Amino acid sequence: MFKRIKVKLHERALLFREGDFLGVLQPGVHWYFDPLLKLRSEIVSPRDPWLVHDDLDLMVKSGKLGSEVLVIDLKDTERALVWIDGRFARILDAGRYALWNTEYAVRVEIVDARVMQLVHAELPVIVRAHGAAALLEVLHVEPGHTGLWFRDGAYQATLAPGTYAFWKGVGKLKLYDVDMKELVLDISGQEIMTADKVTLRLNALVAYRITDPLRSVMEVEGSGQALYRAAQLALREAVGAKDLDTLLTGKEALAGELAAMLAPRAAELGIAVVTAGVRDIILPGDMKDLMNKVTEAKKAAEASLITRREETAAMRMQANTAKILESSPTLMKLKELEVLEKVAGKANLTVVLGEEGLANRVVKLL
Repeated sequence: MFKRIKVKLHERALLFREGDFLGVLQPGVHWYFDPLLKLRSEIVSPRDPWLVHDDLDLMVKSGKLGSEVLVIDLKDTERALVWIDGRFARILDAGRYALWNTEYAVRVEIVDARVMQLVHAELPVIVRAHGAAALLEVLHVEPGHTGLWFRDGAYQATLAPGTYAFWKGVGKLKLYDVDMKELVLDISGQEIMTADKVTLRLNALVAYRITDPLRSVMEVEGSGQALYRAAQLALREAVGAKDLDTLLTGKEALAGELAAMLAPRAAELGIAVVTAGVRDIILPGDMKDLMNKVTEAKKAAEASLITRREETAAMRMQANTAKILESSPTLMKLKELEVLEKVAGKANLTVVLGEEGLANRVVKLL
């Protein structure tokens, strides 16, 4: 006939009769007249600050939860930030929640999600909380980068380096992290035919920097790839208008021409070309052999020409010497003595000298 309900010091009891919520029972012993056994009680612990129950909506609507339970009722456009004992605990989505405030100091901050961007002094703590990723889109903009924020396809703001958070589910959100540092495109393995019908493989580099981040994301999807494709076309156009010899001797001129051709397209993409360079020009195997033969022939011809020049110079010097000796008998005799001295150093000679010189005297080998 009577129902006894005992509630311990750190407990509460939820009392129901035929599905209706009657209230919260405080610690102690409670007696109820229940001849038809229609009462039902559930023991809960306020040590867990979150009151989670299948009939929470019914309990809230009854208005009998009392002052020990803090009820949070969020609309579709609202979110709640919850601190428990001074520590951030959870982000709450739209819905109804209940917390015990008997054991803990609970603080709730309700924010309007329609603003989309969450600006808060404790944002770094909030975005690290458990479950935050399900409700917040977080963008970390590093130094040397720029962030861009679009809502429903419309540009909203440019974001300086820092941490930013945006509510999900309240609009179409698009965030961009744009690298503003100098970047390099490696344009390798380009098979191109020159003006004189020689197919070669060319490797080039293009260094660039984004100067207008908004234009770089609005003009095309992937500005770096767009610049890469433009560089490929520019290389084909520049190389196709030159013969092989011009390319091999004018790599720097080709690089300058490439940079000049890319500049207008880069400006349309919000990009500035810092520098361009041709790293390698690779010839086919048969063309390499032919070039080696040409080079070898050129070097042989140069060597032969140098030899002929030296021989001509030597003969000219000999002719000049002969003329000088012919005009000066004294020098002629001195020259004869020099020759004689050289010969005497290698053999024993008896030399008879007279007034008419060596030509008219007998030289006798001993």
